[in-house]
Order: sequence, then C-alpha cells, then structure tokens
Amino acid sequence: MKGSIFYQKDRKRWAVTFHHNGRNYTVTRYKGEFIYHESLARKLLANIQNRYEESLEGLCRFRVEEFTGKGWTDVLEFFEEWMREVIEPKRKPATVNGYWSYYRTWIKPFFSENPVLLHEIQLDTMTKFLNYVSFTGKSKYNVLNCLHTMMDYAWRAKRIPEMPAFPRREDYNIIQPAIEWIDTETFWKVIDALDENEKPIFLWMYYHLMREAEACALQWQDYDEVNRVFTVRRSISARKVVESTKTGEIYITPCHADFNPYMVKLQRTGPHRKDTFIFTNQRARRENKRYTNESINKAWKRACKAVGVRIRPYAGVRHSRATQMSVELGMTSHEIQEAGTWKRIDSVNRYRDLQLDRKKELLERKVISLKTPTKLLQGRESGDNV
Repeated sequence: MKGSIFYQKDRKRWAVTFHHNGRNYTVTRYKGEFIYHESLARKLLANIQNRYEESLEGLCRFRVEEFTGKGWTDVLEFFEEWMREVIEPKRKPATVNGYWSYYRTWIKPFFSENPVLLHEIQLDTMTKFLNYVSFTGKSKYNVLNCLHTMMDYAWRAKRIPEMPAFPRREDYNIIQPAIEWIDTETFWKVIDALDENEKPIFLWMYYHLMREAEACALQWQDYDEVNRVFTVRRSISARKVVESTKTGEIYITPCHADFNPYMVKLQRTGPHRKDTFIFTNQRARRENKRYTNESINKAWKRACKAVGVRIRPYAGVRHSRATQMSVELGMTSHEIQEAGTWKRIDSVNRYRDLQLDRKKELLERKVISLKTPTKLLQGRESGDNV
C-alpha cells in the first residue's frame, strides 16, 4: 500500500495520506489526538501499512474506518448506530429502553475512560468491564449480554475478524432466587378478597399459566368461542401493547373448564369488538379500560393485605400454580412444561425442587445399612440411649 506523510503548515501539525480501493484517504489524528510530531505520523503510516499486509495474509480484515474514525474508539459510535438501525426497529420497547439505559449508565462511561477499537475488544476488556459494572448476578449478566449481542452483530457484519471471548457464566456469581409460592388454600383466600370484577384476569392467568402482560393484552379476537380456545399472541412492553409475547411465540391454549363460566359472564356484559380487551379495569382512566401491570399489582396487593399474605402477583399466580401442580398434584416437569409456556425444561425443574414432603420421606426412610453397627441398631429398637 502506498502512503506518505505531510506537514499542514496552516494548522501546524502532521497528517498521513494513503490510497486504497481507488480512493485517497487523509488521517489527521493518532489515537484520537492531533499529530504534532513527525515521528507519530510515520508510526501511524507504518501501522496502516502493517494492518494492510496482515489483511493480505488473512490475519485480519482491513477497515479504513479503523484509522479515519472521528476518535480513538468507534465502540460507542457503533453501539449507537447498531441501536438505531438494528435494535429499535425490531425489538420490544422494554428491550430498547433497557439497552439505552445500559449504554448511558455503564457502556459509555467505561469505553470513554478505557478507549479501545471495536476489533481490539478481547476477553481482558470484557473482564475489566465485568468488574466495572456494579450490578450483581443476573443484572450484571444482562449488561454483558447486551454487549455480546452487539459484538455478534459486528462479527456477522464483518466489522471484526472474530468474536471475542466473554466471561463464563459462573464469573457473574448468579444466585438463583428461591421460588416464592402459596398453596391452593391460601391462593383462594386471596382470590376471595378481590373485587368480583377483578377476579377473572387473575383466574385466567392461574388456570392457563400465563403472564400478567399477556392477560392485559388479550383481546376478543383472540378467543375462539366455538372451540373455546385462546390464541395468545400479544404482550405489554414498556406500557405499550406489542404484537409479540415475551418469548416471541404464539400460544394456543384451551379454555379451562373452571374458567368457562367467567368467560360466559364476560360475554354477557355486552357486544365486544374484536380489537377490544377481554379483561377491563373499571377504575382505569384510559379510554379502552385496559389493565396495566400497575393496576394488577395494586389489586393483588390489596387482596393479599386483607388475608395477611405478602407475595408478588407473578409468584402468587404463575409460580404458585406451577408449584401446586408439582407438589400437590404430583405432575412431572414435562407435564407442567406442556401445560404452560416454558421453553426450557430447567425453568420448570425449579418447581420440582420444592417437593419437601417427598424429600423428607426420602431422607427419613428407614433402611438398615450394612455399615450400621448391630449394637447401635439394638439400642435404637429398645429405646436405650446410645
């Protein structure tokens, strides 16, 4: 590659020029700073030529942007471009808001203090960033996963020669929170404490193992009255109705027999357009009277307080239903997964871990071990202290 350096008399600094793919390029900065010394200009030219030679040998991909960018690091510029062009048009509002929050709070400050080019990011950079983020456990993992998603796109777009290694999952020290749940008797006490017009939405989530956001977004066009089947295809993200569930899948679920009377009652309240919501909150100020996560939390919290229970609605309904199916009904993880909307079996296995009565029976099962001394056994049978 041909190139040269020259002195800009009017600006009293040096610059580098080189020819690539039929175009002439001029670089006036080295590592983000203007070039005031000839030696730095020669060093920059050598770096450009070395990078080009390495690309010919297949060791890397030569990108003009590495040297003509506005600053030393193009990580932040690439992140912003990636958000605008890739994430914002396709992802849910909650995801978009979360990524921008990670950017403002952690990504931008870190890469401003630790400038590095996109292709230079390696495991040591990610480890340093991992320690920089003051979140713990799963929250820290989510921030790093945002960067991982961006780097994967950069690799597929051939902006970087290879995908860098990231910290292993165990490096995040993720502690799985214990499952909170209430038994069937307690659940129905909470339901009885709800207002009559509030019960249907909670019972729909309970009987069909659905999430609050999916219940809030359920419309009359999603219910097949003839076959008594729900098609769950919408959700709520950042307080907006989105045409996608949390996992991106469409769930087809039959109306539970015990919930059918509630559907009949809801249908009798008057004609419903297909685009109106099945569950409406009479206290809501908005025109469509749609439930929100906030209104669900408020109603549930009020009922829990009345019966002396303290548990979040997601845990009190979805977690509790799944755990009751496992602990009280003895259903297998695969049966619960098939009945509900879990994509991964290990998510359902957490409910099986709560079978304390079964664990207690196994731990206390009386089996005479061949290693147990005969004298000790005789003492136990006679009730003597040993």
